[in-house]
Amino acid sequence: MALRRTISASCLLLSSWLASAAPTHILDKRQAAHNNYACKSTAHPNPVVLLHGLGATYYEDLNYLEAYLQQNSFCTFSITYGDYPEFPYVGGLKPIADSAAQLAAFIKDVHAKTGAAKVDLVGHSEGAFQALYVPKFEAGISSIVDKIVAIAPPTHGTTFAGLYDLSYIGGNLTQSLVSTILSTVGCAACNDLLPTGSAVKALDDGPIAQPGNSITILTSKYDELVTPTTTSFVQEPGVRNLYVQDFCPQDPVGHIGEAYDANVWALVVNTLSGSTAGPEVCVLGSPGR
Repeated sequence: MALRRTISASCLLLSSWLASAAPTHILDKRQAAHNNYACKSTAHPNPVVLLHGLGATYYEDLNYLEAYLQQNSFCTFSITYGDYPEFPYVGGLKPIADSAAQLAAFIKDVHAKTGAAKVDLVGHSEGAFQALYVPKFEAGISSIVDKIVAIAPPTHGTTFAGLYDLSYIGGNLTQSLVSTILSTVGCAACNDLLPTGSAVKALDDGPIAQPGNSITILTSKYDELVTPTTTSFVQEPGVRNLYVQDFCPQDPVGHIGEAYDANVWALVVNTLSGSTAGPEVCVLGSPGR
């Protein structure tokens, strides 16, 4: 129980403090309307559904990547999933299966309302896990999904080792918030993502990649949350497993920073565009973030 509470406390803060370090100019030209179903792109006809990480929301964690995709002529869509009404600013807490059903309904809605032939998925952390989980277990999803880019998914589970100190980054206010959330609703998703968690066991039982889905796993050699880092990878035919450092060896980016890293953004854009190329120019990310 103590381990699970430690894990829960760590998870809730994975993406809460880094947004202030990201370049704010990237949001300057973001579309005013969120989830614009009228958006059409001849360059990139597949709508892109973004799935945030644990403890985050649609407007925090992948919001900078979403704006970057929009600037590169992609139509993007996102929601906050897995949140409780009493804590609307913290998503991804509910059991993985519950959130998967919510995300499946949203993906189907995007597919139907946009009239697109296929939808692409991009997820980070728990959202990356969901990008693999939803097509496997939710009926009618794999057939409408084309490309999947999973950024640092805990595919085979993680103990979140060594991250208890994250709960102290925000000082007493953060500790109080975490304590309140855990005592009120808990973090079922944290338990699901343990190596022995029910969602991990289900995903790893049989093939993960579904027919017709093109999967790219992208993580950092310096990811300090999903450890060992190879636990993200899917060793199945046709799955592309990448480290950011395969292209940008000097990038020290860590788990949270992978959502805000320009090298990751470039790899996501290239992958969704059907290219296996790396960034044209590598930039230096933030170590351990």
